[in-house]
Amino acid sequence: DRDHQKADWVSIHKQICQLLIPIRTSLPCPPTERERKHGMEQLLRRQKYIIEVAYSTAQEFVWDGKHEKARPAALHALRFGIEVYGSDSLQLVPAYLLLAEASTGAGHLPEASKYLSQAEWIVLRTPDCSAAVQYKLHRSLGLFCAAQGNFEQALYHLANDVYLASSAFGLKSLEASGGYFHMANIFFRQNKMDIANSLYAEVAAAWDAFLLKSLQAQQQVLKSRPEMSLLTEDREVSEEPMTEAQQVEGIRVLTAILDIREQAPTQQPGETARVLHALAMLHYLLMDLPKARELGLKAFELVKQLPQQERLEPLGHLLKLMNVEPSST
Repeated sequence: DRDHQKADWVSIHKQICQLLIPIRTSLPCPPTERERKHGMEQLLRRQKYIIEVAYSTAQEFVWDGKHEKARPAALHALRFGIEVYGSDSLQLVPAYLLLAEASTGAGHLPEASKYLSQAEWIVLRTPDCSAAVQYKLHRSLGLFCAAQGNFEQALYHLANDVYLASSAFGLKSLEASGGYFHMANIFFRQNKMDIANSLYAEVAAAWDAFLLKSLQAQQQVLKSRPEMSLLTEDREVSEEPMTEAQQVEGIRVLTAILDIREQAPTQQPGETARVLHALAMLHYLLMDLPKARELGLKAFELVKQLPQQERLEPLGHLLKLMNVEPSST
């Protein structure tokens, strides 16, 4: 229909229409085998580039909460993925999962279920499928079940998500923490606050450790390259810079936990300070210094009131990096 075509155009066609012309245009057969091979390689590169552009466009729409706009772009990624890799390739799983997420967010649960079934079928048909792929499937299945209100099944899939992510990346990894976060949200909705708070604490601890390490890595790079500073145009100063997905997830997850901590009837200032500190580090690494200062100072004020003040030193160091002198009283 017209609305769908318009959404399709807005979300992706503008970006890839010029790329589609040489792919969809019939050309005369090259006279030599070498030229034919070169033409096929060029076609494959273009197709893979379109997959990349379409997938990243859809991902950004999902991050922005524009799930309906994400669907056409994700469909393009899937269609070209099928052309390039075949209909039962493991390479299609990310596109199917993204389509499922976009469809769920847009309220199209039957379609989401169909895409998840396709992804699950591919994974089951691939005996050597890595845990790094399987955990994402279980997370998607868990979130879909949660959207349906089937919390028991959602927790089952999310527990598998955590197990697989932990086996692939480590128990304290960000990948594993994502499953904990979604489990915590379900327990929060069920008003099982003790379990939810415990899981939120695990998530905050994982991000806190990751961001502290990222900050230290950045400082090491800056020390070794004194001509650079945080304010230079070169943003890639960390040895292992965060991916865009990690940046988006970090802001989303930590902000959500902070809201829950600050609105809780029983305050846990130590946990709130941990989340504030993590968010301050994240905004600092993203060069949003005003926000980093604001969050860092809030964390510092909380930490000063705690009997255990081991967080004062790293917080003080962060504030010093931003030329902020917190009050010691």
